[in-house]
Amino acid sequence: MARRWTPQRFQARRRIRVAACAAAVTVACMASFLVGTHKTVALEVNGKTETVQTYAMSVDRLLQEQGVDVKTHDIVTSSSGNALANHAVVKVQSAYQATITIEGKDVPFWTIATSADQLLGFFQDNENAASQVTVNIQNVYNQLTGGFVINANGPVTVVADGQSSEAPNGKLPAASILDSKGIVLGKEDRVSVEKNGDQTVLRVKRVTHGETTKTVEIPFVTQTIVDDTLQPGETVVRQQGQNGEKTQTYNTTFVDGQAESAVLLKETTTKEAVNQVVAVGPEKTEETPSDNSSSDSNSNDSNKSDNKSDSDKTDSKSDSSDKNSSDSSSSKPSSKPSSSSSSSASSKPSESASSKPSSSPSQSETSKPAETPTPTQKPTQNTNNNSSNNSGSSSNNSSSSNSGSSNSSSNSSSNNSSSNSGSSSSSGSTSGLWHASPSAAQTYARGAVAQYGWGGTNFDSLVKLWNKESGWSWSAENKSSGAYGIPQSLPGSKMATFGANWKDDAAIQINWGLSYISGRYGNPDTAWAHSQKTGWY
Repeated sequence: MARRWTPQRFQARRRIRVAACAAAVTVACMASFLVGTHKTVALEVNGKTETVQTYAMSVDRLLQEQGVDVKTHDIVTSSSGNALANHAVVKVQSAYQATITIEGKDVPFWTIATSADQLLGFFQDNENAASQVTVNIQNVYNQLTGGFVINANGPVTVVADGQSSEAPNGKLPAASILDSKGIVLGKEDRVSVEKNGDQTVLRVKRVTHGETTKTVEIPFVTQTIVDDTLQPGETVVRQQGQNGEKTQTYNTTFVDGQAESAVLLKETTTKEAVNQVVAVGPEKTEETPSDNSSSDSNSNDSNKSDNKSDSDKTDSKSDSSDKNSSDSSSSKPSSKPSSSSSSSASSKPSESASSKPSSSPSQSETSKPAETPTPTQKPTQNTNNNSSNNSGSSSNNSSSSNSGSSNSSSNSSSNNSSSNSGSSSSSGSTSGLWHASPSAAQTYARGAVAQYGWGGTNFDSLVKLWNKESGWSWSAENKSSGAYGIPQSLPGSKMATFGANWKDDAAIQINWGLSYISGRYGNPDTAWAHSQKTGWY
């Protein structure tokens, strides 16, 4: 008996059909997803290649799946870009820190080179910039436990102790080549590799230390005193100055017999400097009180003589003399400076305490050298001595001598500090491409660009790009946006992932900038094209 149709049975069968369709669609989608995302990728890590099966969508995810630890300066390249594709080739090259010399300065350089010759080859196109680049093999050799090949393509010329020889097998580390030549390295000896045309040169520089001495002249100090017996503006040299001498002992570093740097150990004064004493006459303004006193005495004499003749005449004379005295007191100050125009008794102490000392140094510096040009050159060199001596001369000459001695002690201390600062600057050094010139920064960038495998016009595009952004200046800063450095990182603190000294070290800025270009654009050519189109990159 056939089942009868009912609404309940129809509804149940419809639900079954919908569920079956949904399950079929889900299975089909999952199957297509698995088929589409499954990839066969060739993964090469430091020259070792293996084929891996993966469903990763990006290179970073692939490396994470395979347990490949990628450091900051390691170079990762993919034939399909950052988005992973089927049959893509992914290369990971671990970088190590070598030391190169750019424009005479040692610079840490993260490299993937497998030989010193290859590392120098990164910079070979930079010969037109007249930048001599060498590789510190000692540093490189210590970083590579398996040994560092000097030249994989040919012989190596070895230069040491003034002699040159050839090592036929360049596929050896530096230590093996030096051992074959019987060259024993000292603790501080320096080993470097440089290019001389097509020739690869392995050079050994001997480093020694020794004490050297240097005689330094101590300049004498000019001391000025006021002598009341001299005429105003007159100068006399009371004691001729004599320079002293001191012997400085340095610990000097010699490289192949040539002095390279020195550190001051001690200094001994062998001859004391004799101060030059110059006497000057009193100021011209000090003659005014004597004129007033003489006029007062004359008026008193005239009053006495008038008193003898007649009392009436005495009254008239005294009236006239009072008039004259009042006229003289009002007319005399007009010839003085405006600071002494007041004639009240209360203002005189303040003038003697404030106005006169301030005017005396300016007069001694302007009028006196014009009269006696020969000795006045010394006071101008010691302006502090003159100002203190003149200000103290109004009260006591001994105070001026004290000020001169204090100045001489300060001069001697300043001489010592300058010599110490000079020695410290010569011995100290800062690692990294510190405050690099644009040419040095471009030299460094050329080698870094070559390591990424960016050939052709990529370096020229990078030069144009960063010329536009910063002019290759390590301190370039956009005040409005806050972008900083050669690559104009926004914000500049992003570069801290490559080094803490990102504000001053051009190498850190360049390494970060190239990593940014590699991750976002793939190469400098694409970044420069984007910058030309949009105005930024």
